[in-house]
Amino acid sequence: MVSISHETPEETCARLRSVIAHAETTVFDGVWSFVEMPIDEPPVLDTETLAVIRDDDSWSALRRVDGRPGDAERFGLLSFHFPPDLDNSGFVGWLATELKTRLGTGLFVVCGSNRDRGGIYDYWGCPVELLDDVVAVVRELAEPSPAVGS
Repeated sequence: MVSISHETPEETCARLRSVIAHAETTVFDGVWSFVEMPIDEPPVLDTETLAVIRDDDSWSALRRVDGRPGDAERFGLLSFHFPPDLDNSGFVGWLATELKTRLGTGLFVVCGSNRDRGGIYDYWGCPVELLDDVVAVVRELAEPSPAVGS
């Protein structure tokens, strides 16, 4: 569910830390890359293809790759499925900002929906070399915030 929230930055941070603490987070094995195909040759959907998108000229499939995928960027992946009763609005911008500030990395996000598992879910891609660092930041953000003055 997309919600509209009117809150201070501190309230937003506290809410989203609760969201990340309650989200089902999965870290995926392997290296993932975008594989491009001509527009007249749509990709085959199989268990190694996570997402497919196209523009006017080509198809792009996010796939698990074996070895080094030539000159394609190499990504590590994690996903978040959110509880249905928590307002996760602003999550993508908040976590992307945290990761950019702390690790200097950009990311990509692919979203989908599964009503049986809470609705919107996110797949996050980061440079594969930083996946462990990204996971460490996610785990830290999911921990309860220390009380002010303690």
